[in-house]
Amino acid sequence: MDRPKAKCLPAGQCCPSLGVRALEAGISRSSVPPAISRSSAMVNEPRGNGGPGPRCEGSSSGSESSKESSRCSTPGLDPERHERLREKMKRRMESGDKWFSLEFFPPRTAQGAVNLISRFDRMGAGGPLFIDVTWHPAGDPGSDKETSSMVIASTAVNYCGLETILHMTCCHQSREEVTGYLHKAKRLGLKNILALRGDPVGDQWEAEEGGFSYAADLVKHIRSEFGDYFDVCVAGYPKGHPDAESFEADLKHLKEKVAAGADFIITQLFFEADTFFRFLKACSEMGITCPILPGIFPIQGYHSLRQLVKLSKLEVPQQIKDVIEPIKDNDAAIRNYGIEQAVSLCQELLASGLVPGLHFYTLNREVATTEVLKRLGLWIEDPRRPLPWAVSAHPKRREEDVRPIFWASRPKSYIYRTQEWDEFPNGRWGNSSSPAFGELKDYYLFYLKSKSPKEELLKMWGQELTSEESVFEVFAHYLSGEPNQNGYKVTCLPWNDEPLAAETSLMKEELLRVNRRGILTINSQPNINGKPSSDPVVGWGPSGGYVFQKAYLEFFTARETVEALLQVLKKYELRVNYHIVDVKVGASLGHRVRGRHIYATIRQSRSAPPIQALCQTDTQTEPGPCPLRAPSLAREAIRG
Repeated sequence: MDRPKAKCLPAGQCCPSLGVRALEAGISRSSVPPAISRSSAMVNEPRGNGGPGPRCEGSSSGSESSKESSRCSTPGLDPERHERLREKMKRRMESGDKWFSLEFFPPRTAQGAVNLISRFDRMGAGGPLFIDVTWHPAGDPGSDKETSSMVIASTAVNYCGLETILHMTCCHQSREEVTGYLHKAKRLGLKNILALRGDPVGDQWEAEEGGFSYAADLVKHIRSEFGDYFDVCVAGYPKGHPDAESFEADLKHLKEKVAAGADFIITQLFFEADTFFRFLKACSEMGITCPILPGIFPIQGYHSLRQLVKLSKLEVPQQIKDVIEPIKDNDAAIRNYGIEQAVSLCQELLASGLVPGLHFYTLNREVATTEVLKRLGLWIEDPRRPLPWAVSAHPKRREEDVRPIFWASRPKSYIYRTQEWDEFPNGRWGNSSSPAFGELKDYYLFYLKSKSPKEELLKMWGQELTSEESVFEVFAHYLSGEPNQNGYKVTCLPWNDEPLAAETSLMKEELLRVNRRGILTINSQPNINGKPSSDPVVGWGPSGGYVFQKAYLEFFTARETVEALLQVLKKYELRVNYHIVDVKVGASLGHRVRGRHIYATIRQSRSAPPIQALCQTDTQTEPGPCPLRAPSLAREAIRG
C-alpha cells in the first residue's frame, strides 16, 4: 500500500494518468474547480474537451531509472525546496519580501533536547527563513550525543524541515578535527556553516598548533576542502570586536572573511538602530557588499541580560538601564518592556529599507520572540504547506514527493527509518525493488519520544484504565478535542506525533461514532474531489492547483467486528481496497482471521468512503472485545 497521500496539480500541468487537465497559465480559468467523474477517472482519460495538452516525455521501457517516466512527473511545487540558502535570500531581496531567522543553543540534558525539538516545530510553523545552532566546545559539539550541536542541528534539518546553519569554531581545534566535523555535517545533510574563531578558555588567545588563528582562515579552509558545497556565514560586530585593535581594524578582518568566501553576515546584538546604520555605512565604504542581517535580542529577564552583556562585552544604553533597574525583580514586566523595545527597534530597521531580514537571538525561549514577530507582521499565522506532510530539508530528500499514507501520523519516525536510503519514492515510475530504497527498521531516538512528560500523559490517558470502554473514550476525546473526565484534553496518542489534521473535521462525527464502538482509528483522510489548493482545510502547494485524494482509514479492532465488516465490504467490491492483519498470530487477509488483535487498513478504490462501510458495520453487530490490553497499553506508551 505504498501509495501517495494526495496529489496537487498546479495550473498548466497535464497528468492523463489521473484524468485531469489543468488550464494553461495566461488563459482565463473557471472559478469552479474541475471535478473528476468516477467513470473517466477510473479509465485514466482526460475529462473535458480542451484538446491535447502538453506532451509528457519519458521512457516507456522497463528502465530502472526513476528519473525517466512514461507519464507526467510531479510538478515542482516549492522552489525553496531546491534552492540554496543564499539563493533564497537573493530571491527575497529582489522581491522585497522581508524574512526572519532564529538562533538556538544546544540544551544540557536529553529531556531538554526533546523540549527543544518541540520548540523547533512550534516556531518553525511561523515561517523562519532559517535557524542556526550554536557550537559549544564544552558540550562535545561534534559528537553523536543527544545534546551536541551536530545532532541538534541535523535534527532540525532532517526531522523539522528547517533550513539550518551550524556554528563552527576553530578555537582549540586542529585542522583535522575541523575537517572531520565538516565532513560529518555534510553527511548529515547540513549545507550552511557559520564560521567563527571562538572564545579562548583563558584571557589570552593562543592559536592551536596545526589549527586556525582566525575565522577568515576557517572560511578559506572550507572553500579549499569543500568548494561551493556549503553556504558560509560570518559574524559582524556593529561596535567592533572587543579584542580588535580598533573599529577600522575589525572591519578589515570582516572584509577578509568575505573575500575568503563568506556569503553573508549576521551581526552581534545591539540596542539602537543608529548603531547598525553606522555599521552598514562603514561596511559599504570598506567595499563589503554581501547581505548583512541585524542581530536582535528581545530582553526577557534581568539576569539573562546581564549574563549576555558580560559574554558579549556590550554596553547597555543608559535609557534601557533606567527602565529595567526599578523592575529587575519582575520578569513579566521586563519581558513586556523587552517586547516593546524590540518591536520599536525592528520597525525602525525595516522602515529604513536597508534591512532584508531580522535575526533573533531567542535564548531557546519562544514567547517574546514570537510576540515581536507577530506585531511586526512577519509571523505566518496560517503557513502554506508545500506538501501534505512535514518535509525534510536534507538535500537528498528534495526530490521526495510521495510517502506511504500509513506513515502520515508519524513523520519523524518515517524520516528516521528511511535516513539511510539513497532514493525516495516520487511521482515517477521507478523500480520498487531497488536496493537504494533500503528497509524500514525500528529505531527510537530522543526526537521520536513523546513531547509530553509522563505526568501529562497520565492526565490525558488516565492513571488507571478500568474497562475497554475507558480506552475507547481516550480515542474519542482525542478526536473531539473535549476535556476528559479529569478536565484534561487528550492531545496525542502513541501512534500520532502531531495534532489532528484540519481535514479530520470533515468526518469527525463518523470517527467518533466508530471509536466509541471499539473501532480505534489511528490514521484517516476524507475523499476530496477537486478542492482548490488554497482551501484552508485540505489545500497545499502553490495557488492555482486542485487537490484530489481517496478516502483512507486505519484502525485496531476486534475479530468479531472484522468478521462483520468483511460481510459489509462485499457490497463495495471493486470500490474499496483493504488489508487486514492479525498482529497476534501474523495472519493476513487470505487466511482465516484468528485471535482477537486485529489491525486493518481500508482505502477507497473508486467511490465508496471506507467510513460508510464501518458505520454500517457497527449498526449491524455489537462491538467485540477491545483488541488492546488497556492498562498495559498506557504503561508501555508512557515508558516508550
